[in-house]
Amino acid sequence: MATPAARFTPTPPDKGSFPIDHEGKCKVPMRRYMDCLRRKEYDNNLCRELSKEYLQCRMDNNLMQQEPWQKLGFKDLLTTETGDSR
Repeated sequence: MATPAARFTPTPPDKGSFPIDHEGKCKVPMRRYMDCLRRKEYDNNLCRELSKEYLQCRMDNNLMQQEPWQKLGFKDLLTTETGDSR
């Protein structure tokens, strides 16, 4: 007699689902970021500023939850007016 297969229980993503940009509010920053990735052979480190701009657009247009940049992995891109990292 065969053992029944283990049941898979799906779990939602940590951040939950987020709305698709149907109105194209963030199309320009998204395209600039994607173009950068293609030009830089998909090395995200070389396109992080554009990634941050795209995420900022999504947060500004309620297409994703407002999150601190440190939590999104951009701590090293934050600077104070004196140029010091926060």
